[in-house]
Amino acid sequence: MPGPSPAEREPATVDDDKSTRQRLLAATAEVLGRSGMTKLSLSEVALQAGVSRPTLYRWFASKQELLDSFGLWQRRMYESGVAKATAGLRGQDKVDAALKFIVDYQHSYPGLRMVDVEPAHVIGRLAQVIPIMRERLERLLSGPDCAQAAATAVRVAVSHYLVRSDDDDQFLAQLRHAVGLKERVD
Repeated sequence: MPGPSPAEREPATVDDDKSTRQRLLAATAEVLGRSGMTKLSLSEVALQAGVSRPTLYRWFASKQELLDSFGLWQRRMYESGVAKATAGLRGQDKVDAALKFIVDYQHSYPGLRMVDVEPAHVIGRLAQVIPIMRERLERLLSGPDCAQAAATAVRVAVSHYLVRSDDDDQFLAQLRHAVGLKERVD
């Protein structure tokens, strides 16, 4: 039976090594936001992470391996963030916490403006991510229209990703409206 793919492989057990890998992946988000995938430079990623290029190659043998690992890392970071934000909550409080996380994540994500650099890639990626986002949000909702509510909220989130607004309160209000949450005073 084959082992995990390079993208799924966990780093060595040394904490410093894990930290290096995490820094490389975080640096990849920064560089992607500036340059896009086509112009992604491994040298620029290494420089952004504060490591040598040979160190980068110790973790990722190629640009494609780095990008595959980055995609998996990005998904895990998002899912981990939603799980932490909603831990111990139930019902509407859990849904609201997930929606707040979506707003915060989009506001703070360093690769956010990749849509400006490489729109064709982003649109292709969204076609893959939208069904996953919808299904995961739908799990938090209840009622006969939860599938429609989740789909609407995801489309609101994607709209805010593509055409960014600096009004996070409006973004959150729109997400709440999409899933049928009553207005809340934070």
